[in-house]
Amino acid sequence: MIPANGEILSELNERWRTQNRDDPFYEAPRPIAKTMLVAIAWPDRGKTLFPDGQFRWERVEQAMQVSSWGAIGGPLSWGSFDFLTTDPTRSNSGQLTLTLWAQSKVNGNLNTSDLSSPTIQDLFSLIKRSVYQPPRSTDVLLQEFIARGSNDADVAMTYESDALYRWQQAKANQGKPYQIYYLNPTIETTATAAIVRREVSDGKAQAARKFLDFLVQPAQQQVLVQYGFRPINAAVDLPTVPNSPWNQKIPGATAQPTGTILPPPERQIAREVIRQWERAK
Repeated sequence: MIPANGEILSELNERWRTQNRDDPFYEAPRPIAKTMLVAIAWPDRGKTLFPDGQFRWERVEQAMQVSSWGAIGGPLSWGSFDFLTTDPTRSNSGQLTLTLWAQSKVNGNLNTSDLSSPTIQDLFSLIKRSVYQPPRSTDVLLQEFIARGSNDADVAMTYESDALYRWQQAKANQGKPYQIYYLNPTIETTATAAIVRREVSDGKAQAARKFLDFLVQPAQQQVLVQYGFRPINAAVDLPTVPNSPWNQKIPGATAQPTGTILPPPERQIAREVIRQWERAK
């Protein structure tokens, strides 16, 4: 198993141990590659919403409240403001989006009691009313963002890896690439591998170990970089990898973001985010 967020394996381990006496995995999970949450916007929309070039949650919230581009400095012809994020009950990036947005409202560390406050409940209700049928996964979201274009999708939350990998598709479909905005702070997730014990023989487990050893070698880590992931292997340097997306002049992309990078939230925070989202109207 290699989920996008290693925290999912921690939760699986916790749940398994409450019902069984043995360990669900053959050995400790191993990191494979990293990415982080970013925002993307079509260039003209991004310049209007973030005139200083810095992503700001309060500007997105303001745009949602007034709904119309004409009310926040854009031409009336742009119509309504359309924001995309994934369904937080089904997708990790949606959970991270709500977590960071809620954290920006409390101006500090987020705890479960903050999430039940009227301020956060109002925020989640606004987002839920504004996001029509949130996609089930980040890759589906990005494909929809590209296909719909700036008439029906203005700003979206996605992983840096997906944004870097699909930017050429946006350039081909819409005649222009989208702009990447790094969040400050953002959350980094680590694709983490675990060899499960259930219905996996010792022989298969040994083969899986060899495969994981293979994935973290420099040559394979370079392939992951070409798909927009950041390497776990310190011997791999982003800018020097052949066909590295960080060398392709993708608007906004940088190998060294200057903002704060946080670990994923604790599972109790993620669970409460999902609970409050489900309650929002």
